[in-house]
Order: sequence, then structure tokens, then C-alpha cells
Amino acid sequence: MRGSVPGVVALAAVLVLYLVARLPAASGAERERIASRYSFAELPIAMPPGYRPVQTVRRVNPAYQHIRTWISSVGAGVALTDLWGRGRADALCLVDPRSDQVVVTYAPTAPAQDRFTPFALAGAPLPMDAAMAPMGCAPGDFNGDGRMDLMVYYWGRTPIQFLAKADAKAPGPAAYEPVELVPNQSPDGRYHGPRWNTNAVNVADFDGSGHPSVLVANYFPDSDVLNPHADNNVTMNASMSNAKNGGGSHVLRWYGATAGPHPAARYVEEPNAIPRRAGTGWTLAASSADLTSDGLPEMYLANDFGKDHLLYNTSTPGHISFKEAKGDRGPTTPKSFAMGYSSFKGMGVDFGDIDGKGRFDMLVSNITTAWGLEESNFTWINQAKNPADAKSQLADGKAPFAQKAQQYGLAWTGWGWDVKTGDFRNDGNLEVLQAEGFVKGKISRWPWLQEMAMTNDQVYTNPRMWPHMRTGDDDLAGDQPMAFYTRRGSTPSGKYVNVSKQLGMAAPIPTRGIAIGDTRANGTLDFAVARQWGPPAFYVNNTPGRGNFLELNLFRPVPGIKPGTGLQGTGSPAYGATVQIRTADGRTQISRLDGGGGHSGKRSFQVHFGLGAETRPVSAVVQWCQDGRMYEQKLTLAPGTHTLLLDHTAQEVANR
Repeated sequence: MRGSVPGVVALAAVLVLYLVARLPAASGAERERIASRYSFAELPIAMPPGYRPVQTVRRVNPAYQHIRTWISSVGAGVALTDLWGRGRADALCLVDPRSDQVVVTYAPTAPAQDRFTPFALAGAPLPMDAAMAPMGCAPGDFNGDGRMDLMVYYWGRTPIQFLAKADAKAPGPAAYEPVELVPNQSPDGRYHGPRWNTNAVNVADFDGSGHPSVLVANYFPDSDVLNPHADNNVTMNASMSNAKNGGGSHVLRWYGATAGPHPAARYVEEPNAIPRRAGTGWTLAASSADLTSDGLPEMYLANDFGKDHLLYNTSTPGHISFKEAKGDRGPTTPKSFAMGYSSFKGMGVDFGDIDGKGRFDMLVSNITTAWGLEESNFTWINQAKNPADAKSQLADGKAPFAQKAQQYGLAWTGWGWDVKTGDFRNDGNLEVLQAEGFVKGKISRWPWLQEMAMTNDQVYTNPRMWPHMRTGDDDLAGDQPMAFYTRRGSTPSGKYVNVSKQLGMAAPIPTRGIAIGDTRANGTLDFAVARQWGPPAFYVNNTPGRGNFLELNLFRPVPGIKPGTGLQGTGSPAYGATVQIRTADGRTQISRLDGGGGHSGKRSFQVHFGLGAETRPVSAVVQWCQDGRMYEQKLTLAPGTHTLLLDHTAQEVANR
């Protein structure tokens, strides 16, 4: 009998794969019918005068020269935000690898009064050099003065905060003061700080202080990745499934700030905030949400080449700390379907209420290309009975999530990157957007990658052992378009289907970051997409028959603020605020103010709910932390847009 076990297992595996392959998929006609419920139009994005994107590949360390196309496969980023403080997320912060510039511009939907001459953010007079390149842009109010700032993260240096000046009248290159996130000395004007190679930033109030903390998660270890004249001080991942030699995670706690014509924001690093075994991966994405209703957001790290990590927040004011929680693995559970044990390639992550039960679930992008590397995306469905149950399990090191991507139709798309949820029809169901594709060329190199995936772990770290990747010739998933998933039915339990082709979004260009926001302040979500070695795209949502909505602008008060003066808004974003609503028809939804998470796309700070045909007032429970204390208030809100100041109570103020 014992000798027959391998054969039986193999036969069972073949049978399972056969049955999975025969799962019914939506027909072309059904996809057309589903897509007809939506309407999007791609609009041109204004770029700076004289803008000339000419780069097609990056200069890299000599040890990477033969794989420089691979090394050059990330860096496109996009964010939507409200630079004017007028209640519209109608400004874009773009990172374009074709120029290695950070472009700030207006959304194509912005009204005339919100438009400005597009410009590029430059780090000078801070030390910059040719071995640095921007990877993403995270908006936020980092000095707490009620003005929107922009944080740019790089390969080759630590992040820079571009802080809005108090005397700035409009967005422009002179309106922002570049300030180091990590202080370092430069007596000779050259950069002497650590050579961080950052691909993920998550901004959230981790310690409940009322101020934004910053997770900076690096991909490559500190090294001269982009310096063609450097010594060979670089490496590659030590495994395809369990690499722990990455750049690691850094958690920075807000320490103090000043406003004025030369603003500043000071941060200090919490060196032991993340357990070491969870903080040394090759991180490509991170996001956070409060799973326990204690005001302290949990965090998910999505790591390439191995284990992702769910981190339970055990912080106190002035001290940030996390502990890892892992899923249970039963006899029928594949290893990678137990949280914390995955051998997949985590590329993006977002929190959202996928099953419509008023709890945060999680979506994670992996590599899922058929006949390539067919892993599975993750749809982690929250199994906790309530927040108290979630807190009890997480405190015990248990992650109460079950992986159900296939059941929801979200398992296989392609080479996934950023993933974002949003309700684009305002019907109470979340759509899912996913960036896709890797390197565009003429000759498929999947056989090379498959051979590499079976190589002994001991040779991976040596770049010379990696197969050549030549720009323009070699292709890996280069024609995979972004995905737009929507429900086949009208309930939160229905399966998803990808209709990006039917919606006219299937450009065969690799995409990286996705930003979602209400750019017109009318309760409608639009979105922008960053493309790797291609022009960014903006899609305006013209979907007919949209439902009613509830949209909340949540702020903390800023003393002495004068909204409408220069770039000053209503207040500072209420980082960490969570909102759960219950409509009169009994449906429950949950969302939060997302301070900035994912891969290289950052959604706006608006908290948005679709209400469908519901016109009656909505019961909303708002939770937030201030000065280390948890606050909760129940409100009755009519459909539409509301602006709330969250201090010791939630106070509604006039919309701007």
C-alpha cells in the first residue's frame, strides 16, 4: 500500500487540475452583457511643457548588465490626491520610468480653477545623483498643517518629503520644500546616506498618536543597483520560494513637525517594530487596515520570492510594534493557502469587504500565467466572528482568513502587480482592478524562467546565473492587459469576471500602479493607471444608472487653519479612521481612510460607499484614534458627500 501512495496522489492531482480546467467560464456574450453596465473613456493626461520621455531601459550595476531589462521592470507609479484642499481628488502624481521624473499634474476631469502648469518634482538642493531613480509617490500631510504633501521613494537613496509651503498659492515646483525622511549629513553636497531600494511604502497611524507613520519596505538590499560604475556589491534573491535576503522593512514614527515657508517633518526609526523573520523579504507591496476595531491598523507585507506576512499591531503611543500571525493548515490545505506559509510571488495587496459582511478581506496579486508560472492570486476572506474574535485570534498568533480566490473567480489573471478595489457603479459591490504584465518583447522567454524556477537555491544570488533579458527582444507576459473584475451577478457572494477587453482597457502594455478617486466630487470613482515603459492612462467613469452613494471626507482639526488660503484644506487626513455603515435595507459595508498602500498606486483619501437604490439615511459608525485614545461615534447620514472633523467628537462641517 505504501508504495502506491505516490501514484494515487499524482492521479488525484491530475483529476483536480482537470476539473479546475473545466470550471465554467463566462462566455463572450455574457462578458459583453456584463460590460454593458459600465462606460469608461480614456482621457489624455497633461504633461510638463517640453516633456520628452526617451528612456527605454535603465543603466544598472555592471553585474546586472545582462539582465538590465529585468532590473528595469519596475518604477511606474501613480497617485490621485487633492492638492488644493477643495474636496476633489483631481491631481495626479506620476512616476514615469521613460524619463525617471516625478510629474505632478491635474486630472483630465479637473475644473478650470483646479488646473495648473504640470511640473516635475526635483530633490535639489538635497543630494541627488545618477544612481537614483524614483519608484513611487505617496501623498499625505506629513507635517500636520492641513496642506497636502508628496513623499517620493527611490532606488538608490532614502525617501524625500516634498512639503507644501504655507505661502504657496498654487501647485508648482517652488510650492514644495524637499525634506529628508531619514536625516543624513552632506558636507560636500553628495549623498552619503543608505542606498535603499524601495518598492513599497505604507502610510498609516500605526501607534494611535493621530500622526502618520511610514513603513518603507525595500526590495534589493542596500547596494548600488543603478550605478553602472560601481563595484559588484549587488545580489539577487537567495530562493524563488523563501528568500530572506532582501532589503528589509523600516518603520518610521512621527516625532515632530513645523509649518511655514520652510516646513519640516521629523521621523525616527523603530528598529524592532517588525519581527526580523518577517522583515527581510523582497517586498513589493504593503497595506494596512484595522481588523480588530482598536484603532491600530494591522499590516500585510507582500513579498516576491516567498512568504507574505500578516502583522498584528501591538503598538502603544510613541512605540510601534507588530507580531506575526499565521493561518492554520489542515490536511487538505495547500501550503501556500495557509497565510504566512506561501511560496508565491507577492506583488500587490489591498484590503476590501469582498464578501459584503462588514469585515476587511484581503486581495493579493501573484504570478498566475497559464503555461508560465501558474500560482494563484489570493483572496483572503475574513473568518472572524467579529472584531473581538479577530483580536483574540491575532493576539494568539492565528490569522483568521481562508484563501478563496478560485471560488470568487479571482485566482488566475496573469503576472499581477497592484490591485485595488472600488465601487464604480455605486451598487454596493466592489469591483477589482489589477495591473498585469512584466517585460514586453518579441520572443517568449517563459522556458528560460521555468528552467530558472527549478534551479538549486544556492545559485540564485549570483546574477551571472540568471538568463539574459534583452530590451526589445525578450518577452515575459509583455502583452498582458490590466484586469477589470466585476460580479457576474448582483450579490456579494457572486463570482467575478474580467471584462477589461470589453471595456476597451486591454492595451497590451505592462501596467504597475493603480490610483482610484472621486476626481469630480460627484460621488463617482475614476481611476488612473501607471504603465511600465508606456504612457500613463486616465479613465473617467461615465457609467449610466449609477446608484446613490455615501462619501466621507475625514479630517483631524488643525489649529488656526484657514481653508481656502493657498493650498490649505479643511484639516489633516484622519489617518486610521474606519467607517462601517448599515443601510435601511440591512446591508453592511466597511471601509477606511487609506493613507497610502499597495504596490506603486495610491488611492485618494476619500471613504466611498455605493448605496444602490437606497435613498434613506445611513447608519454609520466612525472609529478613530487621537493622542492614544480610541473614539467611536454613531451618526445618521443622508446619501451624498459629508465632511467630518474628528477630534473628541465627530463634527460635520460644510463641504468645500
